[in-house]
Amino acid sequence: MKLTTLLACSYLAALGFFATVYALSGFDLLLFLCAGKEVLFRALLSLGGVGAAWLVFWLIAFRPTKSLS
Repeated sequence: MKLTTLLACSYLAALGFFATVYALSGFDLLLFLCAGKEVLFRALLSLGGVGAAWLVFWLIAFRPTKSLS
């Protein structure tokens, strides 16, 4: 479970980096890395949604910030 959470976090960080490059320059780095293939591009974006859903589940189920209060 820890590995899955780390993978989801790192993937979402990578998507955030790609979004930053797009916002600052107008160049879509993720689409470039997908060689212009729309199906692959959309599949990678949908994996970002799955990763975000996993992190929400992990935060609700395991409450990692419970000891901070």
